[in-house]
Amino acid sequence: MSLAYVILGLLQQQQRTGYDLKTECFDQCIAHLWPADQAQIYRTLDKLEAQGWIACTIEIQHDRPNRKVYQVTAAGEAELIRWLQSHQPSPILREPLLVQLYLASQLPADQLSDRAIVYLLQQELMARRDKLAECEAIDLPEEQVTARNPKLHQRVLELVMRREQTYIDWLKETIEGLQNSS
Repeated sequence: MSLAYVILGLLQQQQRTGYDLKTECFDQCIAHLWPADQAQIYRTLDKLEAQGWIACTIEIQHDRPNRKVYQVTAAGEAELIRWLQSHQPSPILREPLLVQLYLASQLPADQLSDRAIVYLLQQELMARRDKLAECEAIDLPEEQVTARNPKLHQRVLELVMRREQTYIDWLKETIEGLQNSS
């Protein structure tokens, strides 16, 4: 999946500026699913416009710089529908911490300590707890929660929270196991 389809879907909901996409959509609504920075968003908007999938109108503002407002074209809508109806391959997951743990036995004996590994695990535990807290703090607007049966936005958020909780549980068990074996 690419950022282009995320942006097409968000613009299908309503016309937006690049700034609106960043602040109202990525930062407030879907950062837990697909983070994007401002530069990525604007590059993708340029590509989508070049492909003819979105169009841009300029709103003249006298007290501020002019605004570029983007909306999905008929070609973009057709592409979004095609993509929404197509199975996507499973993502390639890269888990640096798990690779570190897998390869940790290659450290020289004097550098391989359970304490060092526990420290890495505790750092990941804090990061995962922060991510879970961010997800728990997301307040989906009522219209999104009741918009479609089975309340798809809520179900997606629940899956992300379950994934984080599972990782947290595994980290705690692994830390405890290492501490008890010392």
